[in-house]
Amino acid sequence: MVLDNLSSSLRDTLRKIANAPHIDKDLIKEVVRDIQRALIQADVNVQLVVQLTREIERRALTEKPPPGMNNREHVIKIVHDELVAILGETKPVRLKKQRIMLVGLYGQGKTTTAGKLSLFYSKKGLKVGLVAADVHRPAAIDQLSQIAAQANVPIYLDRNEKDAAKIAKRGLKELKDRDVVIVDTAGRHALEDDLIREMERVARVVEPDEILLVIDAAVGQQAGPQAKAFHDAVGVTGVIITKMDGTAKGGGALSAVQETQAPVMFIGTGEHLDELETFEPARFISRLLGMGDLQALLEKAQEVGKEADLEATAKKMLSGRFTLRDMYDQMDAMSKMGPLSKLFDMLPASMTGRMSSDDIESTQARLKLFRTIMDSMTDEELDNPQVIKSSRVKRIAHGAGVQPRDVKGLLKQYNQSKKAIKGMTSNRKMRRALMQQMEGLDLG
Repeated sequence: MVLDNLSSSLRDTLRKIANAPHIDKDLIKEVVRDIQRALIQADVNVQLVVQLTREIERRALTEKPPPGMNNREHVIKIVHDELVAILGETKPVRLKKQRIMLVGLYGQGKTTTAGKLSLFYSKKGLKVGLVAADVHRPAAIDQLSQIAAQANVPIYLDRNEKDAAKIAKRGLKELKDRDVVIVDTAGRHALEDDLIREMERVARVVEPDEILLVIDAAVGQQAGPQAKAFHDAVGVTGVIITKMDGTAKGGGALSAVQETQAPVMFIGTGEHLDELETFEPARFISRLLGMGDLQALLEKAQEVGKEADLEATAKKMLSGRFTLRDMYDQMDAMSKMGPLSKLFDMLPASMTGRMSSDDIESTQARLKLFRTIMDSMTDEELDNPQVIKSSRVKRIAHGAGVQPRDVKGLLKQYNQSKKAIKGMTSNRKMRRALMQQMEGLDLG
């Protein structure tokens, strides 16, 4: 996940608290030292780390747990709450008609982020358009044009015009029927006077509802001064931190930006267009600490549910009917929700155990193998798995380019799943409760 090393260290610290026979001053001091070490390694400002851990120590030693909570749970909650506090307030993402202007230095991932934002808003049901206003780097226009095609959104560009403000003005006119217009502006290696003047001219034309600064997480603590400089120059309303999956300094970037009062609104968590997440400190810290983010998981499921009739599949399973086609549909829906490693991050550690990254990768590969095998089956075999005998196993294996034992492994997994579902649905009370939950789900 994002910030793997920091997450691993903090989870170890929480386990130390959870497994302690009792909470005393020595344990609290040890926990504080562990947290300090983990945060400093993540490039969080030392002064901020000291301030944070002093508050954790003070509260842990003086506060009494509220009713219904023991000392261990209370200390864990204190750690969670104080980590959330250093990341500042959440700024809700507007899901209505708006103009967004992206600014930032060269090489921060601004153009890719424009594409990610366009896909994000498109998935929310809004009509999106892109404007390529980086007149200093022809490659940026080509890149944004390719990204617009991937995201299936219209783009306005003019390779001959060298005035960014004029391009922005024409782009707004061309895309006037769009709900969200995203303007990608030029970057520089430093925030120089000519860049500031150009941003000011574009901003006057665009009259943006949001001016979002794009910063690479690898800059760490320097994200703070950078955000402040842009904020002073053009009035940044929010920040997007990119490449959070590729650096250990993301914690420093997140905490430093918050000191400027420019809220982080999104974080980039990978190279693909759909790897952009809204940033909510409490949910982010929960995942970092291994507490999961079930809300994010539900949102993913609802997103997939718009493309696949998951509710119908689930009700079919609960009625006792479960075929290889149903199993395939489940795997297909799961793959659309993203890599297993990211889905597991959304679940509390207590639900997933201590699965290693190798275990998760092995499971992902196995699911991919199973789908390949099922792609070689006939409709009859998918709908009536009981017809698959030895001769069919050999034919399916040959068609999928696998060994017969792999096909048998799939059939064994299918039969185990079917047996488990049958056992669950034979329990009337559980079946009734699950059906009621399905009726309450909003998957459209």
